[in-house]
Amino acid sequence: MNAPLRKAGVVILVLFGLLFANLNWVQGYKADAYRTSDYNGRVTVAEYEVPRGVVEADGQALAQNKLTDDTLKYLRQYPEKQVYAPIVGYKPVNIAEVGIERTENEFLSGASDKLFADRVSAMFTGDKAGGGNVVLSIKTKAQETAWKQLTNNQGGAKKGSAIAIDPRTGAIQAMASFPSYDPNPLASHDVKAAAAAYNELNKDKDKPLLNRALSETYPPGSTFKVIISAAALQNGYTQTSEIKAGTSYTAPGSGAPIRNSEDQTCPGAVVTLKEALTDSCNTGYAQLGVALGGDKVKKAARDWGFEQDDLTVGNLEGSGLPVAASRTGEIKNPDGSTDQAGLAQSSIGQKDVRMTTLEGALIAATVANGGRQMRPYLVQQLLSPDRRPIYNAAPQTLRTPVNGEVAGDLREMMVSVVENGTGRRAKISGFEVGGKTGTAQNATGADNHGWFIGFAFNDKGEAVSAACVMLENVPGDHPSAEAARIAGLIMKAAAGRGGD
Repeated sequence: MNAPLRKAGVVILVLFGLLFANLNWVQGYKADAYRTSDYNGRVTVAEYEVPRGVVEADGQALAQNKLTDDTLKYLRQYPEKQVYAPIVGYKPVNIAEVGIERTENEFLSGASDKLFADRVSAMFTGDKAGGGNVVLSIKTKAQETAWKQLTNNQGGAKKGSAIAIDPRTGAIQAMASFPSYDPNPLASHDVKAAAAAYNELNKDKDKPLLNRALSETYPPGSTFKVIISAAALQNGYTQTSEIKAGTSYTAPGSGAPIRNSEDQTCPGAVVTLKEALTDSCNTGYAQLGVALGGDKVKKAARDWGFEQDDLTVGNLEGSGLPVAASRTGEIKNPDGSTDQAGLAQSSIGQKDVRMTTLEGALIAATVANGGRQMRPYLVQQLLSPDRRPIYNAAPQTLRTPVNGEVAGDLREMMVSVVENGTGRRAKISGFEVGGKTGTAQNATGADNHGWFIGFAFNDKGEAVSAACVMLENVPGDHPSAEAARIAGLIMKAAAGRGGD
């Protein structure tokens, strides 16, 4: 064989080898990716041949199916529209799912290993196995109250969020974020119309697609004083310990004085720790934080959940909706020493301190639960297509930032806030309510944020709910009062005493 033929033969063999390798690559390694690709129309049609599982709460369907006569057999529908959209999300035709529709997609679609027996059974019966059903921990009355009160708030806020939690278990009873959106157009089988609807929402400057309760952080204002109080109680202080106060305080190295919201708030040279929290004494807590020191303040915040960047809320055995990390900031000078002025501001929830609405609810829930912080969750049950229980949430302790004695002191102090101090509008007849208000400065020239974190005990001494309400940029001098009012109504509804 002459040289040219040998070369041609080698080239042909190499080409066949490459073709063989490519076929193996496509059929083996890449097969699953191609099979599940959004561009594979046959997969999409097959996916819609079987009914997707229902997402529900209190027996009410929040995501369900409608039989159609078009190419895709089932249309995903969301009867409650904006009310539950930040939680449930939506299932679009040709892009990724959002919310619980995403985190529980395998189970809802029927592809989960948990439903293997159901798929095998369907093979023998000739039926097409449907998806599993997801039962949320949400109390529908609490959720509806949260949504109604946020969107019709008396403070004039255009944005906000609220969360209520069962302190004993971590079950989320309500999670509302506004403005919100109607997920139905996004699940349309008309993919062009769905894309147009998404683009319009995505361009909205008010960010209706954002779950503010989990994804946004804000300066917490005076609600952070609960953590400073906990640090003090763990370091030798008592409820009756006197701390320095006064009408004004200028921290070492700072020319900017810290003042109280009103002249009549703790004007004396000293005030007890309990009185300082009850009346929300800025000068007292600024000086207390400086006395404790930056390391103790930051450690206390971490103990309560600040700086955690891997928390999710959904299924306790699987994934969930991601939660933004709450932060205290560095509180340090360029040379590494503690920034005393920054520490004073941070101790009243300003400077670089940032908190999610969820973290606020967790703080209140931890106090109500004797110092034990339960891991928050949304998925209460997973049910097979024939409603056989596959999973039941088993509550988990997330952390224990304080012991029962300190938690008891904090509970008494927070009850005093509602009974005698700044949180009076959170009162609920027939319940013991405790909490802490917060008014937080943010952008220059912008209205302040209004916060309230709190808990409610029934007449049996059971901690039935803990809540956090956050209202953005509320006009007026007392934005936290409206947050307190809303929180009280949400907790009342969560406790089964009706809605608003």
